[in-house]
Amino acid sequence: MHLLLEIPLFLLTVLYSYLEALVKLFAPAKRKSVTGEIVLITGAGHGLGRATAYEFAKHHCQLVLWDINEHGIEETAAECRRLGARAHAFVVDCSKKEEIYCMAEKVKREIGDVSILMNNAGVISTTDLLSTGDHEIQKIFEVNILAHYWISKAFLPAMMKNNHGHIVTVASAVGHIVAPFIVPYCSSKFAAVGFHRALTQELIALKKNGVQTSCVCPMFINSDFVKNPSSRLMPPLEPEQVAKQVMEGILANQRMIFIPPFLKVSVMLDRLLPARAISALWRLNDLKFDVAVAYKDKEN
Repeated sequence: MHLLLEIPLFLLTVLYSYLEALVKLFAPAKRKSVTGEIVLITGAGHGLGRATAYEFAKHHCQLVLWDINEHGIEETAAECRRLGARAHAFVVDCSKKEEIYCMAEKVKREIGDVSILMNNAGVISTTDLLSTGDHEIQKIFEVNILAHYWISKAFLPAMMKNNHGHIVTVASAVGHIVAPFIVPYCSSKFAAVGFHRALTQELIALKKNGVQTSCVCPMFINSDFVKNPSSRLMPPLEPEQVAKQVMEGILANQRMIFIPPFLKVSVMLDRLLPARAISALWRLNDLKFDVAVAYKDKEN
């Protein structure tokens, strides 16, 4: 098609997209069923991973639960079974590629093909960049983004073969807007958002429209992940509250799940406002959490 014909078509598509989005604000989204799906959740031994496992258990899914903490993952599995789901607990260090691939083969052999994958495991270091150890930075990237590649490569082929499945990438609000004293964490979450967006487009290009993708971007959650988080505009969330919204987003095949939804406005403002106005917005929000700043300016 000639470019002069494609431009009006593009503008009509934009208009249609806005009208569609407006309708969806008031019309309830169609929800799919996940009953009987094999769901793998990493970092399921605590926090959001555990709370989301409970939500899937209520839908009678078969759960494959990974975590580095044996006690935590066994507790999660026991509660999922109490809720009526089949649950399998595995101790896995998501910073180790070989361990991921080995355990993935065991899951496929003993349980079956995973059809919903939630890459949730994450680590953080709350300190200034110059005081963050090299090994800490490497671990953050190994768990928060590189593991997404290895786990997805292990389970995505079966989803693509069946043209059925769902990849859920747990990123963060700081995968769109940044905060000080968690520079490596912010960077890894920006990478996670990029991973989700690029994978989504690749699946579309390969015409695998039955394999859905979602990216979860919450504000800080009240768990042991960061200590004493607080914010004026968007107070910290409870894991159970976030898990329910994550579940709703997955059932509706929502691509980007901002929690709370107001976070989407903050992201838009961060893109549009001048630098001085962005700084004023962050002062207004007054985001705080416990940090350990060891850097000292030797010239002072």
